[in-house]
Amino acid sequence: MKITFFGAAGTVTGSQHLIEVNGQRLLLDCGLFQGKRKESFELNRRGFCDARSLDALILSHAHIDHSGNIPCLVKNGFTGDIICTPATRDLCAIMLMDSAHIQEQDVQFVNKQRAKNGQHLFEPLYEKEDVVRAMGQFIGISPKRQKEILPGIYLTFTEAGHMLGSANVVLDIYEDGAGDNGGEKEGRGRHRRLIFSGDIGRPGIPIIRDPAQLSEGADILIMESTYGHRSHQPYPDSERELERIVNETYQRGGCLLIPAFAVGRTQQLVYALHKLYLDNAIPEVPIYVDSPLATRATDIYRLHPEAYDREIRDFILKGNHDNPFGFDTLRYTQSVGDSKQLNALKKPAVIISASGMMEGGRILHHLRNRVSDPRNTILVTGWQAPNTLGRKIVEGQETVKVFGEEFPLQAKVEQLTGFSGHADREGLLAWAGAMEKKPSHTFLVHGEAEATQALASALQEELGFSNIEIPELYQEFDI
Repeated sequence: MKITFFGAAGTVTGSQHLIEVNGQRLLLDCGLFQGKRKESFELNRRGFCDARSLDALILSHAHIDHSGNIPCLVKNGFTGDIICTPATRDLCAIMLMDSAHIQEQDVQFVNKQRAKNGQHLFEPLYEKEDVVRAMGQFIGISPKRQKEILPGIYLTFTEAGHMLGSANVVLDIYEDGAGDNGGEKEGRGRHRRLIFSGDIGRPGIPIIRDPAQLSEGADILIMESTYGHRSHQPYPDSERELERIVNETYQRGGCLLIPAFAVGRTQQLVYALHKLYLDNAIPEVPIYVDSPLATRATDIYRLHPEAYDREIRDFILKGNHDNPFGFDTLRYTQSVGDSKQLNALKKPAVIISASGMMEGGRILHHLRNRVSDPRNTILVTGWQAPNTLGRKIVEGQETVKVFGEEFPLQAKVEQLTGFSGHADREGLLAWAGAMEKKPSHTFLVHGEAEATQALASALQEELGFSNIEIPELYQEFDI
C-alpha cells in the first residue's frame, strides 16, 4: 500500500490523500487550498494526480477545504464514484455551485489587471457546468452501513460530529485478495484497517451527534490535528459569553458583526441565539443572516433530522418549536438589495454573514461600513488561516484593508472558541485514546506545525502511539 499526501500537509486546507492498493487508486477528500491568493491560486491548479486513473473518491464532509476541488477533478477526466453521506451530498450541491461562482468572480477580477498589463488571461479553476457533471457522480451511503466500494475495499462511515453529514472513513482493506468469493470476505488476502478521521468534532455541541468512538482501532490512522495544541472554552460558557457580547454591544448602541462559515457555524449561532431569545436573556434586537449560501444550507439542515442529536430533537418535539433555525426577531436576507439595506441601519442589530475568514462574501461590505466604529463588535467564532483578513483582525492590526482600502480597526474584537466544530487537544486525545488497537502507522494532517507537533508528542507520551509521521506536501509512504 502506498499513501501520498497531496494536501492538508503542514496546513489545514486542501485535504487530499491518495491510497494505492491492489492496483487501485482511491482518493480521500478533494479540497481546495485556501489562504494567500497567489499561493492558493497556484496550488489549486497544480495536478495532484492523474484524474483519469482514479478509481473512486471518498469524501469525509462538505466543507470546501475537503470538497472544493471535486469539480476540477471531474473536469480533468475523473469518472468514478464520489462516495459520501446523504447529507454531505445535499450540502455539496449548493456549496460547490457557490464555489464555482467564486472561482468565476476571482478570475474575472484577476483578469482585469492582467488584461491591462497585456498578460495571458486565466480561466476559472472550474465552472458551474463542471459542478453539474460532478453531482451526477455522487453516491450517498448512510453511517454504519458497510459497503464494498472497490474489490477488496470495504467502506464504513461513522459519525465525526463536525458538521451535518460529516464522517470518519473506515476502510477494511484485503490486500492481494483472490477473486470476489461470492462477495464474501473469507479467502481474501491480508486484512488491514485504515481510518481517516476527516475533521473530528466535539462532544456536547448542539444540533449534530457526538463523534463516534472507534474502539476496535486501526492499523493505519490518518488524523486531523487542527487544535492539537490548545483547549477550547466549554460550549455552555460560550453561550453565556455570546449572551454578554450581544447585550454589551446593544447597550453601546452598536451592531454585532459575526463572520461565520455558512455551513455549520451559522446554524450553531442561530440555534444558540434562538435559545437566548426564548429565555429572555437578550433584548429583542433584530438578527439577520445575510448569506445566500447559509440560507440554502439551513434549508438542507431541516431536511436531515436523522443527523440531529438528542438535545435539538427534544427542543423540536417537546418545546413545540418545529423550526430551531427560525424565530420572531430572525430574518434571512433574500436579495442584494436586502443586504445593502443593512448598511443603513442606525439601531443595534446582529448580522451573521459569510465568509468566516472574511476573505469574500457580504461580510466585507458590513466590515467596510462598521469596522471603524468603536460601538460595534466583531465576533470571531472560528479558526482564521494565515494571511486572511480574519487573522489580521484577530491579531489586532491597527488598520485593515477591505476592498483595497485601508480602514482603522476600532470596533471591539471578541473571540469565542467554544463554537468551534473541531475537537481541541483533549478531544483529539480522547478520540484516539478510545482505540483499543493502537495503529502501527499514524499520519497527522490538517494542522499547522505547532499544533501537529504538539499532538504527535501527546499521542506518543500519553497514549503510547508509535511510528507517528507528519507528512510534507506530496510526500509518499510505502506501508
